[in-house]
Amino acid sequence: MSEPKSPTLTPGDTYKGWLFKWTNYIKGYQRRWFVLSNGLLSYYRTQAEMGHTCRGTINLATANIAVEDSCNFVISNGGAQTYHLKASSEVERQRWITALELAKAKAVQMQAESDDSGDDFPAVSPNSGQGGDCRNTEIQSTLRTLNSKVEDLATCNDLIVKHGSALQRSLSELEGLRVAVDMGEKVKQVTERATLFRITSNAMINACRDFLSMAQSHSKRWQKALQTEREQRIRLEETLEQLAKQHNHLERAFRGATVLPPSFSNPALGNKGGVSGKADASDEDDDNEFFDAMEEPAEFITVPADPKYHRRSGSNISGISSETGTDDQSVNFDELSLASNPESPQPLELEPVRQRRTRIPDKPNYYLNLWSIMKNCIGKELSKIPMPVNFNEPLSMLQRLSEDLEYYELLDKAAKCHSSLEQMCYVAAFTVSSYSTTVHRTGKPFNPLLGETFELDRHRECGYRSLCEQVSHHPPAAAHHAFSEKGWTLRQEITLASKFRGKYLSIMPLGSIQCIFEKSNNHYSWKKVTTTVHNIIVGKLWIDQSGEIDVVNHKTGDRCHLKFAPYSYFSRDVPRKVTGVVTDKDGKAHYVLSGTWDEKMEFSKIMQSSKGENGTEGKQRTVYQTLKAKEIWRKNPLPEGAENMYYFSSLALTLNEPEEGVAPTDSRRRPDQRLMEEGHWDEANAEKQRLEEKQRSTRREREREAVKAASSPEEADAKEPAPASSEISDETDTEDSPPHTPVASPYGPSLFPYIMEGREGPYGAPAKSAHPDTYQSLWFEKIDDPVSGEMLHIYKGGYWEAKEQGNWDMCPDIF
Repeated sequence: MSEPKSPTLTPGDTYKGWLFKWTNYIKGYQRRWFVLSNGLLSYYRTQAEMGHTCRGTINLATANIAVEDSCNFVISNGGAQTYHLKASSEVERQRWITALELAKAKAVQMQAESDDSGDDFPAVSPNSGQGGDCRNTEIQSTLRTLNSKVEDLATCNDLIVKHGSALQRSLSELEGLRVAVDMGEKVKQVTERATLFRITSNAMINACRDFLSMAQSHSKRWQKALQTEREQRIRLEETLEQLAKQHNHLERAFRGATVLPPSFSNPALGNKGGVSGKADASDEDDDNEFFDAMEEPAEFITVPADPKYHRRSGSNISGISSETGTDDQSVNFDELSLASNPESPQPLELEPVRQRRTRIPDKPNYYLNLWSIMKNCIGKELSKIPMPVNFNEPLSMLQRLSEDLEYYELLDKAAKCHSSLEQMCYVAAFTVSSYSTTVHRTGKPFNPLLGETFELDRHRECGYRSLCEQVSHHPPAAAHHAFSEKGWTLRQEITLASKFRGKYLSIMPLGSIQCIFEKSNNHYSWKKVTTTVHNIIVGKLWIDQSGEIDVVNHKTGDRCHLKFAPYSYFSRDVPRKVTGVVTDKDGKAHYVLSGTWDEKMEFSKIMQSSKGENGTEGKQRTVYQTLKAKEIWRKNPLPEGAENMYYFSSLALTLNEPEEGVAPTDSRRRPDQRLMEEGHWDEANAEKQRLEEKQRSTRREREREAVKAASSPEEADAKEPAPASSEISDETDTEDSPPHTPVASPYGPSLFPYIMEGREGPYGAPAKSAHPDTYQSLWFEKIDDPVSGEMLHIYKGGYWEAKEQGNWDMCPDIF
């Protein structure tokens, strides 16, 4: 073993070094890296662990330090934590003891100051100005710092006196011995030097105390000056408030007597001298400050360059765009004008917005015996084995698909953008936000029955309506259509494929997502990345997203290339990292996006780009000089107690809430899902099995009708499918067909539900039926999309009209 390094003293009162810590009777003393900082003693196995893994920490403010022998010492805080430590030498042990005693004294002093900080200075008035508070805080902080430094010096003096006295006693004993004359002279010389050092330190401490007393005497004068400024600021605020009230009264009187011309009603178009117009102009300047290269200092961001999207280097300075236009400003001004004018016409009566629920019944802690499930499978066909709801969450796949609209505000803001490149940033952020709800959601949603629908009507609260329908069962596919009064339409068709790879399961979403903005006719499309469920066989399930997304604007040719970095234990990057670059049709980069898919995203405007050095993979990296990054999206916090409610978000808690007037095929009316939410899992399993058998019967009947329609009446009976072939088709008709989302299993080995979910074919591929399914979707029709060139299910209309009329006669009875 190499010789341990001596502890080093670094700036910021931090002490580091190697010590031997007692672990147990088997391993004995093990070498650990200790760090003493801010009154806390922490240790790590190696220096490399300092950035991520701390093995233990003890607070010296309440700790007791005891020396056992020449190299050993003990640190304990009353029995809860005890560290038996050993240094490599007596000198090193003494250095640690000195540093620990100094840190302990400082920690005790800081704790006493924090307890008495409210009594040292007069309380600040809540109406005082912000500038005065900052200056007062700065002065108090300076005084506390000076006082702390003097206390440190006093502690050092105590230690010097203590160790100096011990040194003098030892030297005096040496003088009493019969030694050579020159040895006595040496001892006397050392004693004199120790005395001089003690006298010098005392003089230094006295000088520091004089400085502290002088600073404290001046602080009273500073506090009086600050109090005077506070009082003057309060008087100015009161005067301004009175002037604002008078101005408001005059403005109301003017509006009541005169009709404003159009130029005054819209300050963004015609007002040149009004107070409100200046206010709007200042707001517009604040928005454009982000794009001002003279106001914001540039910083450098390095991202891997892709030759496919970055064809140029050099200066990439693009034009300036504003996030909101003059039309929006005029609307906001008119709304404020109507609100402040008591004589303006008011709406007759507003219907109150419905209060949505904020809780669901807690998830019951039912024990699941996987062996009992496997035992019941003996001798049965795989298609007849129902999977229990213990692996599910009380939402369907259609409802999980609707959760993509949780951050619909991003599309609302994108609809207001005049710049297609800036609009692309919001669309890309919306793309990333749809994964934020999956970080803790390891439960499997219910697979929708064929013809099942789910509506999300938030027209009054949020301005949008959404409809999902299970349009196909083989392959399982769901179509989604949402539109907003803010001028955007979102549609998607998702089909999932999965592959089991031993320790993890990869889920690949197939199909595209499209977003159309009415005002600009910009048509965006993108696909989803791969979802990976880890620890399938052993351990706790956790989810990761990895892959690349290309968000394409088919009208302008703009493109955003997003990269979801897969989790790696050896990577230094933050987990769940997402990076992206927005380029125009010529490949010139304009914006950089960065963040994580489970927390937030930021975007920065690129001012200049240049080619940098080659990266680790041999690719040449591009250095982007950007303005200061601004946050474009942040994840909403989970509601209180979410860990007991399947980690549902605030929106997810409302998705299965019963509502009147929805279609009879709506997921809210699904009985097994409702029973599971209420905690009746045994009844939910029985109801789930009934629904699966009913779906099989419906499919067999549909196949018989297809055979009869394709054959003559004489040949219909001969060509009717035999029982064996119908059983083969039944395999593809179970409600638990190929897995749609990860399955949660906190009960040990969780491979069994995945095998059962993918039982119809290799890697979860559905087995082919003997006869094609003739099912036609009720609310969607399959067409060839001219933009993407793919076959998609597009909403054909009629659902919301049927809801207004209350006529659901066309809906099948699937529940």
